[in-house]
Amino acid sequence: MRFDLSQQRERMVERQLARRGIRDPAVMRAMRSVPRDRFVPKELIEFAYDDTPLPIDADQTISQPYIVALMADALELEPHDKALEIGTGSGYAAAILGAITAHVYTIERHETLCIRARTVLEELGFDNVHVRCGDGTKGWPEEAPFDAIAVTAGGPVVPKSLREQLAVGGRLVIPVGDAGVQRLKRVWRTGEDEFEEEDFGPVRFVPLIGAEGWSAEHGTPAGLRVREPSRARGTLKHRAAARPTTAAEIVARAAEPLERHDTADLKPLLARIADARVVLLGEASHGTAEFYDMRARITLALLDSDPNFRIVAVEADWPDARQVDRFVRGLEAAPHPERAFTRFPTWMWANKQVLAFINRLRDVNAGRAAEQAVGFHGLDLYSLRTSIRSVLAYLEGVDREAAALARARYACLVPWEHEPAAYGAAAARGRFDDCADEVARMLADLLRQRLDYERKDEEGFFDAERNAALVKNAERYYRAMYYGRHESWNLRDEHMFETLRALLHRHGSRARAVVWAHNSHLGNAAATTMSARGETNVGELCRTAFGDSCYAVGFGTDHGTVAAANDWDAPLEIMQVRPAHEASYERVCHDTRLPGFLMPLRRPKTDNVRAALLAERLERAIGVIYRPDSELVSHYFHASLPRQFDEWIWFDETTAIDPLPVSEHSAETPQTFPFGV
Repeated sequence: MRFDLSQQRERMVERQLARRGIRDPAVMRAMRSVPRDRFVPKELIEFAYDDTPLPIDADQTISQPYIVALMADALELEPHDKALEIGTGSGYAAAILGAITAHVYTIERHETLCIRARTVLEELGFDNVHVRCGDGTKGWPEEAPFDAIAVTAGGPVVPKSLREQLAVGGRLVIPVGDAGVQRLKRVWRTGEDEFEEEDFGPVRFVPLIGAEGWSAEHGTPAGLRVREPSRARGTLKHRAAARPTTAAEIVARAAEPLERHDTADLKPLLARIADARVVLLGEASHGTAEFYDMRARITLALLDSDPNFRIVAVEADWPDARQVDRFVRGLEAAPHPERAFTRFPTWMWANKQVLAFINRLRDVNAGRAAEQAVGFHGLDLYSLRTSIRSVLAYLEGVDREAAALARARYACLVPWEHEPAAYGAAAARGRFDDCADEVARMLADLLRQRLDYERKDEEGFFDAERNAALVKNAERYYRAMYYGRHESWNLRDEHMFETLRALLHRHGSRARAVVWAHNSHLGNAAATTMSARGETNVGELCRTAFGDSCYAVGFGTDHGTVAAANDWDAPLEIMQVRPAHEASYERVCHDTRLPGFLMPLRRPKTDNVRAALLAERLERAIGVIYRPDSELVSHYFHASLPRQFDEWIWFDETTAIDPLPVSEHSAETPQTFPFGV
């Protein structure tokens, strides 16, 4: 059974293509009409309209939609044109060309792909698309000349045969460069022996294999005779070796090596952070000890450097972090608190690395005046039930009449507080439309009483206000989940940013904050494929609000172990992290052969670092769920690292965090984490 994915297809066209400047009406119509989901493996259909390449048979990929549209746009096709495509792959790009122009001839060297593409194209009625199995670098001479030629694999040069088969006035689009990153070229044939070239920028394609492309081992161009260097050439080779030529060599020269997190020299990093009001410390997974330990060390160093660093804000729920906050500030536990960190994934904050950090925070606060104490705050919005109860408990203490009104207004959510996602499903069917208004009015009423309530208990009011804001935003979040994951993602990150802004405002204009969250939340979304999906994040919002006063640090690893689950609410496992994909930033870092390093990206040590890393590559993101078997689809996305982060911290091999024994189903807990540990 196949689902109607037309809405996702329309969203793809608007967000991934129109916003990136694809304008040709014929291309846009084709991208709207051709079902990409028919060309991807069945198990990947849910990702069919994501802004990413997807794996297909024979270790090949179906290009991301934007690249397919970009190449079709660059060909400037007319309805009567005859087009040649080299590298049929799944057949999707051939179908796009076939929806625009009269005749398409496409060549694929892998027989299994050739047969499948032909079958799907026939099923979809593309009788104007002709598929051949063979060496595409030689073209299709008996059907030449062609008005347009698209090559969907990267070659060392433009194959001579393809130049010759291009009609005068024809356009050829091809990625040219090494077997890693290429430049997308458009070649115009302006005369019998005259050609002009245009450069569309960096791209990444699989190698073009064939007689006029790369050899099957992709090491050297096919037909190239490799000679032993003479003594003179050896001298030149020695001179060239002194200059870094690969991205890994350039990174290795610019990096500040480290062996372990606890021995790293942080002084250069602290100097680079010196003027930042908001410091964002990411992580490439939620279950890696080195990321937690390094963030803890950097945070403690920042707290030691300036007493205005008074906020540690983390990707945790506000009520749970509130209990830790009371602990680090030397206060008693709340009278009847909910047990903290019992919602999946418990290990994300209930682990030995976090416990060691909050004990250090408590020590820091013991040496500070109460008004300069460092707080530990949660930014996330998953604690619907606990936040409702916190608002009610606060109002019972300051205004019983308001508490009764709040209980009535929150009544629409109470039946769903254990399964808020089910509320979202019901709301999506048109039920509970008034509920959003009721919870919004509750927050508005609370804010109207600010002055009166603050006189009674200023800190208690701020806590209640944040919980009421969380309930309002969580209601919108769960409702949005059933309209599109991009909308719900934005609501979540906007809530986290709103909470951060509220903390900074409460502590005054000189207050500074350190934020702990995943790379996907803290790196600038505008520098990743998130932007094409219409997604924003805390990092982009901070960059917009604070400019250079925001300093974002990303983290990465190649291999090791990680604490994660294989599905939501599944048990914790200690899993092996697979070595990084060859087309990823992580592979570049691994190829430096350094065990670890810090690398400034905003002001790098050498001028060529940004240039070497600016072109988009894959980047890995492991959350609380890790699926190694589908890692490329499940955990990689495209990004431009120097635009995403101001600094990159690398650990080549990493280990899993040490979870604490927290029960997810304990009813009573007089001693909550961290008090009972």
